[in-house]
Amino acid sequence: MNIKLGDKALITTDGWFYGPDGKTYHAVFGTVKGIFNDTDTLGIKTNARSTNWYLQIGNTTIAGCQIHYMVKTDMVNFNKTNEDVWSAEAGVKNLEHYSVIYNADAA
Repeated sequence: MNIKLGDKALITTDGWFYGPDGKTYHAVFGTVKGIFNDTDTLGIKTNARSTNWYLQIGNTTIAGCQIHYMVKTDMVNFNKTNEDVWSAEAGVKNLEHYSVIYNADAA
């Protein structure tokens, strides 16, 4: 199943990134808008040590080298999650954590 322009997709990135809200995310969901080269995206030609293609999804652009997984889907769970945090002093606490999926179509 190929992902085409206009499809909605969930992309897992190799590293964490900051969204415009200042939170860190490990995935992005949105509408695939295009694949561009380094010159079109950055205005310069990069060298062999840099990525030379970029994916625009929603309001976000991801370097091709950061894409780990890509799934075509129309729905994603953005609900907060519960996370058990343990420390020797406090024992186990259950904390609510925001979704680590950035919604690039919402902004």
